[in-house]
Amino acid sequence: MANEGNARDLLPRGNALRQAVRWISEQRQLRPNEKLVKLIDEASIRFDLTPNDATFLHRTLVEES
Repeated sequence: MANEGNARDLLPRGNALRQAVRWISEQRQLRPNEKLVKLIDEASIRFDLTPNDATFLHRTLVEES
């Protein structure tokens, strides 16, 4: 059987970033005492974000809050 990969491989990169932002937002409601930086790091791994995407999240979410 051919290598099927996973569903994330089929999604455009921007979609992974959108999913990460949505997940971070949900986690902030569920875990209000969790540091935002930790949630971003978890999302980066969970959604296989590029280093540029992770940096974008840090700049956008952490530096503006």
